[in-house]
Amino acid sequence: MATATMTFARVKVQRRFGLLLRVTIIVALLALASLPLVLGGDVWAQRISRAAIYAIIGLSINTLTGHAGQISLGHQAFVGIGAFTAAFAATRIGLPLGFGLAAGALAGMATAAIVGMVALRVTGLYLALVTLAFGLTAETTIFNWREFTGGGAGAFAPRPEILSGDRAFALLCLGVLALVLYADWRLVSTKAGRALAAVRNDERIASTLGINTTGYKLAAFSLSGLAAGLAGGLFAHWNQIVQAMDFEFQVALVWVLMTVVGGLRSRLGVVLASAFFALLPLTLPNFLAGLPWQPPFLNEAVYHVLPPFIVVVMLLVVLRFFPGGLGQLLRPATRWLTKGGKR
Repeated sequence: MATATMTFARVKVQRRFGLLLRVTIIVALLALASLPLVLGGDVWAQRISRAAIYAIIGLSINTLTGHAGQISLGHQAFVGIGAFTAAFAATRIGLPLGFGLAAGALAGMATAAIVGMVALRVTGLYLALVTLAFGLTAETTIFNWREFTGGGAGAFAPRPEILSGDRAFALLCLGVLALVLYADWRLVSTKAGRALAAVRNDERIASTLGINTTGYKLAAFSLSGLAAGLAGGLFAHWNQIVQAMDFEFQVALVWVLMTVVGGLRSRLGVVLASAFFALLPLTLPNFLAGLPWQPPFLNEAVYHVLPPFIVVVMLLVVLRFFPGGLGQLLRPATRWLTKGGKR
């Protein structure tokens, strides 16, 4: 009896120590991640805002492709419409930033729902073509509608006085990212999340189980568009001017690639990969230009070509060796930190 009591007490102490160690590591990682915002000045505050916006876009694609298994190659349309709507609300209507962001999110959701209704009867390659065609059409029509977007001059999206500083706006972007992460976690944990997983795995089997596959696919499009439109609104106020060239197909392709590299259905992987893709073109050229020794095959022109090349190489490595993306590499650590919980 005494031996059993001692064993129970030892296990209890080990569990408490393990919990304390996990909490300490998580706090240390959060503190380390916050250093650029605290010590980096306005330049790093702007970069962190961009990274958070990209992470929200990555999570929106993950909702549609990772959770529901639907492919979107026209995500720039949802983000762009959200951005122009937020800018229009701020400059033409005079709405506060919060209402403008909500308007952008609702516009992105409505647009995605319309595309979803059109694409409900197709899957795979045909769905990708439908979303691709819509994104390209939006570039030449909606984004050049002068009364809405300002045409070639673009649309201004000023920040309110309280968020005029880059650090304050970075905190707003990080707060919105935290809310989107929480919403994604709650979605996966509910009956709707399990239904989306069933639709992703096999629509025919899901329909035999009584799941409304059409409704859930449409819901996935709507939720994805909601997050994309919200990210677009944040992007508008981050850049403080929105132009059609900000939402070209090449950008949408990068957003899809960063989600795949991060790992579909891995929130942490998608966030980290999105942040990396957002910061790479901003930091790599300056880093290479500051090296004390310059390789003969590198120059300023090559510096700006390297980020897309690195993106393609990362995609090939992921597809060949890590099908689960960055999330697959991080899974053992995340499982230990959450004590076997969902990442």
